[in-house]
Amino acid sequence: MALPATLDRRIAAIRGFNRFYTAQIGVLQNRLHDSPFALPEARLLYELGHRENLTATALGHELGLDAGYLSRLLQSLERRGFVRKLSSAEDRRQNLLSLTPAGHAALLPLEMRARDEIADLLKPLDEKRQRALLAAMTAIETSLRPELPATRRTGFLLRPHRVGDLGWVASRHGALYAEEYGWNGEFEAFVARLVARFITHFDPAREGCWIAEVDGEPVGSAFLVRHSETIAQLRMLFVEPRARGLGIGKALVDQCIRFARQNGYRKVVLWTNRGLHAARHLYEAAGFRLLAEERHRSFGKKLVGQNWELDFRASSRPSAKAKKRRRLKRRRG
Repeated sequence: MALPATLDRRIAAIRGFNRFYTAQIGVLQNRLHDSPFALPEARLLYELGHRENLTATALGHELGLDAGYLSRLLQSLERRGFVRKLSSAEDRRQNLLSLTPAGHAALLPLEMRARDEIADLLKPLDEKRQRALLAAMTAIETSLRPELPATRRTGFLLRPHRVGDLGWVASRHGALYAEEYGWNGEFEAFVARLVARFITHFDPAREGCWIAEVDGEPVGSAFLVRHSETIAQLRMLFVEPRARGLGIGKALVDQCIRFARQNGYRKVVLWTNRGLHAARHLYEAAGFRLLAEERHRSFGKKLVGQNWELDFRASSRPSAKAKKRRRLKRRRG
């Protein structure tokens, strides 16, 4: 059946890209990364090295491999001492697959070589082109697998701020709070002033800003700034909607607290507003206590400001319940 001309050109373009990319990553080589493993064998080693309690059925389904072909691959790896099978306690008809110590040892140089080869691909590209490449790859993956958001596959990383990040922080704060809470442009101006002060008075020994990234794109931030010699202040915490649910907010808060402890602060304080429920849960989980509330009108809204505090000295003291348990133990002893 004849295909429409537009579709035919698109098919040709995708086939051309496939030929180009398989040559780039060495798929057509007999052995992957100059190892004793073919590509399917290396992929099985990777999956078994990073997953637990996999069955052959699940593995074949996820990788799209024919059951007979997969069975032959697994038998080969088992004979060579890289893979072992254990009967499932829940279903005796299923075997749970795992790597042996020899399998883990064989996987390590494969992973190191793969990282080095990808690094060689990226090195000739500047920062802008690397980001564009990652964005294009994400677009391909999410278009072909829309049921699984890319952010949930790839995870995230935290890094210190660099030039260009702080303007983005102010812009995204303004846009997000306008969209989600109806705050006006005063809030963006407020954040911009905080950012400007951070840049002009930045003390790297006692202050920090961390940017969260997913697929090379910034998706969140948090600042830890000097409030006094013994008190630090957590500021400008936010996470993009598309990256929520990955634990980024918790990681940013934990990073600020860890930095404050390491640099001799006794307390961390923060100011926020009632109604920011996700942030409140993060603060409570980290040990912050709500100290005071005050009504005010800002950013075009009637708001209730909140002051929170994390006192490291208080958090190191035993709780009332712990003290009671100790007293009872002494009485019984």
